[in-house]
Amino acid sequence: MNICVFLSAADLDDRYTRPAREFAELMGKGGHTLVWGGSDVGLMKVVADGVQAAGGRLVGVSVDFLSAKARPGADEMVIAHDLAERKRLLLQKADAVVIMVGGTGTLDEATEILELKKHGHTDMPVVLLNTAGFYDGLKEQFRRMEDEGFLPRPLTDLVFFAEEPVGALAYLEESQGVQ
Repeated sequence: MNICVFLSAADLDDRYTRPAREFAELMGKGGHTLVWGGSDVGLMKVVADGVQAAGGRLVGVSVDFLSAKARPGADEMVIAHDLAERKRLLLQKADAVVIMVGGTGTLDEATEILELKKHGHTDMPVVLLNTAGFYDGLKEQFRRMEDEGFLPRPLTDLVFFAEEPVGALAYLEESQGVQ
């Protein structure tokens, strides 16, 4: 399975890097391909290192203004002209999406895939990995949106909230029929 992971390129502490590394190792051992923003820094590097070390493939989609930070040695690396093209290419190459901890860029990517699902433009599974409760507030906001009628589909149709890496990958594999 080609799993697009949206996540931070920041250097983060162990409460975020440990679960990211665990998810990456599970992905690689499962023979999955990481589709990610292509950067060789921060949490993006942690995940790419883990997937590659465990035998998985790396498909990166960087962007012109970040191309100096693109990971050398990826199995495939595409350089997009802008962030909109980058998101489009990332999703085009993916069978599923995992949203890990991140800043405004990650939030932008997360809301785009959820908007596409909301309108029926994709049916790929989306997991929000709520490491260390990072997305508790966002989860509460999504529930409010659902409760108050802002979502035309049930929240559970749009995203699966996982608290641990093993649950995130298990959900994806089950939803895609991977044994």
